[in-house]
Amino acid sequence: MTSRSAGTPGRAKGAGQPAQPVAVVGSGPGNPDLLTVRAAELLAAADVVLVAEGVPAPALSVAGRAVAGGAVLVGPGEVADPVKEAVTRSRAGERVVRVLPGDPFEHPDLGREVAALQRAKVTVEVVPALGAPATAAYAGVAVGLPHTVVALDPTTPTAPDWAALAAAPGNLVLLLPVAAELGKAAASLLEHGRRADTPVSLTVDGTTSRQRTVVSTLDAVERDAAALLGARDETPVLPGGPAPDVVPAVAVVGPAVRSRDKLAWWESRALFGWTVLVPRTREQAGSLAAMLAAQGAVPLEVPTIAVEPPRTPASMDRAINGLVSGRYQWIAFTSTNAVRAVREKLEEYGLDARAFAGVKVAAVGEVTAAAVRAWGMEPDLVPSGQQSSEGLLADWPPYDSVLDPINRVFLPRADIATETLVAGLKERGWEVDDVTAYRTVRASPPPAPVREALKGGRVDAVLFTSSSTVRNLVGIAGKPHEATVIAVIGPQTAATAVELGLRVDVESTEPNVPALVEALAGFALARRTEQQAVPSAARPRSARSRSSTSRS
Repeated sequence: MTSRSAGTPGRAKGAGQPAQPVAVVGSGPGNPDLLTVRAAELLAAADVVLVAEGVPAPALSVAGRAVAGGAVLVGPGEVADPVKEAVTRSRAGERVVRVLPGDPFEHPDLGREVAALQRAKVTVEVVPALGAPATAAYAGVAVGLPHTVVALDPTTPTAPDWAALAAAPGNLVLLLPVAAELGKAAASLLEHGRRADTPVSLTVDGTTSRQRTVVSTLDAVERDAAALLGARDETPVLPGGPAPDVVPAVAVVGPAVRSRDKLAWWESRALFGWTVLVPRTREQAGSLAAMLAAQGAVPLEVPTIAVEPPRTPASMDRAINGLVSGRYQWIAFTSTNAVRAVREKLEEYGLDARAFAGVKVAAVGEVTAAAVRAWGMEPDLVPSGQQSSEGLLADWPPYDSVLDPINRVFLPRADIATETLVAGLKERGWEVDDVTAYRTVRASPPPAPVREALKGGRVDAVLFTSSSTVRNLVGIAGKPHEATVIAVIGPQTAATAVELGLRVDVESTEPNVPALVEALAGFALARRTEQQAVPSAARPRSARSRSSTSRS
């Protein structure tokens, strides 16, 4: 967590203004998609975000827009008294949001903090959030009614009334700031009369793609929880990730745990629990990571290629002038990077999409076509079959001196692009201005923990989206472990992988990112089916079998 001059108002609002209301919001269980609409609105508009201990970092991602605009993010321990800080900033006219983990109404500090704000004559808005039962639901445990929710804080001097909790009807939901404390809670419940064979579930990193759940019994859960936390520590974590020794968790004690066998929907997604390395350009990694996360994977983004302007801009300048002056009949975009490069160059001249008046636009595939449409244009040609240079050529019309007033095509592309498209267009009678619109250069090596995870077999799969990503990843991080699944976007990328000594496990049926993710998901489902057919004692130990554990 970072702070910009914590303790000093971040956006000067001017003296004499009335105090702004302070919002106290719950972060929810961890997944930012589960924030309430109101909480997301307040976080996005905040001048100051005061974060309590235990708030999952992913839940704060929505505050990034406010931080980018100059808001201050104050992490746990960065100010001595968060309530006093909230009052000071509120009186300075700033919009303050205090974030508590989970549902604020389940947090032991809510009453104290709200009372202190009210004593300071500051208006308070409390926004509820999904609490511990939501995490249990993501683990497939339907706690139902009645149930009792208890926040266990080992730092408070007053112990819970374990006798009352042991005798409470229905299911018991325990919020654990430190997962390892579950053993003490189980011992206390046993001491006060709970049966030793009472089912218990423990979920860490709930509602995220790192979620892990163990099912046990009250007398064995301490041992099984230790095994779960040990497996969690093997998952590669990028710098800045959660500390492995402080793991919050949610436990459910009671018969509802038995529902997990039928309701474990979140952990049943195709790639759940897989750590998938994404070697992409810095600009493009996010979209692929989102697709993987939707399938349940933990994306590990590693930039292997950086996109930079051409060494000399003269060729692009001439081509843009020719575009405006009517030199071209067609422009052919072979990547989203090419669209971006041309757009940025036009904007340098103060021009927009109207510069393409009279020029036909071709896109190599639907992803590139979407980038063109986002610019306000509809492509005239997108391959009807294979989305590649070959597919584009298959649909490209030959030059006709009667129908085509101009015989020239503007082809902006990377410095390392193949000559397939240029040669094919010339065969069809077109003149081609083949212009380097951007360069791809090798990125810096990833952090040491990522390299070690890749070589040590703790990365489940690597997705290669081009031959250059294969070469560059091997160049900056070495070859993946032999147990790692290698997925590639098409035959050319597959050939490069084999050339460098890699075994190709998955090849997409179409050369685009969505098809590649779907192909990997299909492979994972087939692998899971095979493993389930093998007796558990005979299964090889694999990172792909760590997604969730249970004790029968």
